Amino acid sequence: MLGWIWSLIVGGVIGAIAGAITSRDVPAGVIGNIIAGLVGAWLGQALFGTWGPSLAGMALVPSVLGAVILVLIVAAVFGMRKR
Repeated sequence: MLGWIWSLIVGGVIGAIAGAITSRDVPAGVIGNIIAGLVGAWLGQALFGTWGPSLAGMALVPSVLGAVILVLIVAAVFGMRKR
């Protein structure tokens, strides 16, 4: 149970970092950050591997890179505004 909570927290932080790096709003606020972080972590680890520091089963550097890519793609598709 605690593992899932850590994953959600780390996913939310990764999503928030990606939103801050790209200066784009992630829809749905905190829930959107968590989803962007978790999906971005999966995408980043699939594209870049699992190198770097790891927390809650997620390699942080590839996860942030994947989340940034995801936020940029979502922003392009939905035409989201900058902050």
